[in-house]
Amino acid sequence: MGYYCQVENNPDNRYHLDVNKLLFLAKKLIPKKIFAFFQPAYHWLLALAAAIVYRFPAKKIKVVAVTGTKGKSSVGELVNAILEEAGYQTALASTIRFKIGERTTRNLFKMTMPGRFFIQKFLRQAVKENCDWAILEITSEGAKQFRHKFIDLDALIFTNLAPEHIESHGSYEKYRAAKFSLARALEKSPKPDKTIIANADDREGAKFLAINVLNKIPYRLADAKLYSLKSDGLEMMFGGEKITSRLRGLFNIYNILAAANFGKVLGISTLAIKRAIEKVVEIKGRAQIIPFDSAQGKKDFEVVVDYAHTPDSLRAIYQAFPNKKKICVLGNTGGGRDKWKRPAMGKIADEYCDKIILTNEDPYDEDPKQILLEMATSIKKHKPEIILDRREAIKKSLELATTPNPLLNKEGTQRVVLITGKGTDPFIMGPNDSKVPWSDEEVVREELLYLHRK
Repeated sequence: MGYYCQVENNPDNRYHLDVNKLLFLAKKLIPKKIFAFFQPAYHWLLALAAAIVYRFPAKKIKVVAVTGTKGKSSVGELVNAILEEAGYQTALASTIRFKIGERTTRNLFKMTMPGRFFIQKFLRQAVKENCDWAILEITSEGAKQFRHKFIDLDALIFTNLAPEHIESHGSYEKYRAAKFSLARALEKSPKPDKTIIANADDREGAKFLAINVLNKIPYRLADAKLYSLKSDGLEMMFGGEKITSRLRGLFNIYNILAAANFGKVLGISTLAIKRAIEKVVEIKGRAQIIPFDSAQGKKDFEVVVDYAHTPDSLRAIYQAFPNKKKICVLGNTGGGRDKWKRPAMGKIADEYCDKIILTNEDPYDEDPKQILLEMATSIKKHKPEIILDRREAIKKSLELATTPNPLLNKEGTQRVVLITGKGTDPFIMGPNDSKVPWSDEEVVREELLYLHRK
């Protein structure tokens, strides 16, 4: 693993964890109102200290941030592909991975944007290795804790906004304000020729496009002109060129438009943008098709791993596989947060799925079975099967896909196993912050191999 992905071996991370222990102690000893008043100052000062230690590296490299509720990681990967195709050296920090030049490592943190010392060191290393662009996926929690402070932005891409992390932020309005603070950060950045690219089909898009920067680039589905969603990908138009992509779903047309418009602003040719996008055959944990060879030499079903952490994104991934019998494995609401999503997710599964298996995700200190029972309350048409062990749930879904079943049998109709909730998440989190190393992709591969050998 790379230097920047090892918490235990990073002295800055050890320092930061020690600070967090002190912060936790202070939170217990200091009255709640006083603590809440001073906490922003703590985050700001920590951000300043990190920037000073690493000598404000964002001043030496171009930085594009990607924010929104859905699509951030996918847009970041597509932007990276376009920049590389155009000959730029890139660094990328996202939920999926950390990349500097040719080196890449899986993101093993339970957060998209790690602490301030981490991200400033990441940028300093990108500068040291002569990267032209750094691509940063920035979340509302990252913005709320000022992890983006003292990172001068050249561009911001806004994908969309839907209710998420409401319990953490306190309201949708506060969640939206955290996201919009990134637009303000771009506006205040000392960088020249700043650019905002925003989804004009989203209800919040106009607000992002109203900020005072040189380049304001809206994108909307209509820009794709004639597009088509196919069983093995999609086709769309951009800049007069037809783009054929292996990525699935309407949401990926939006993701491609966001990244392509960024490339266009930089003066990258449409043909280079087309080549780059068509080379991206998958994005880890995002509508990711897990390839396999069946024992009979034919593939009569597909297996898909997807993050799908909001009701909208769950609906979108189900809609991306129409006319297929859907075996759905989901546990899309972790313990201690966004409890309102539980019946909402169950209701969507009830609408689209032919077989529903509810399983563990990240219960933390909650009873995992109770979480799943709350999801099940809105499932009326089907009888969901509850299997707490996530591996066993995945195993059962794959067995169902390969076994004759009256509920799933229909001549000419392919089956698809849709495993949602984790994506590339590296751990299953349990009580007292315990964690079990995890990868949906690897578990699927192991269980498919076992089935193949039976």
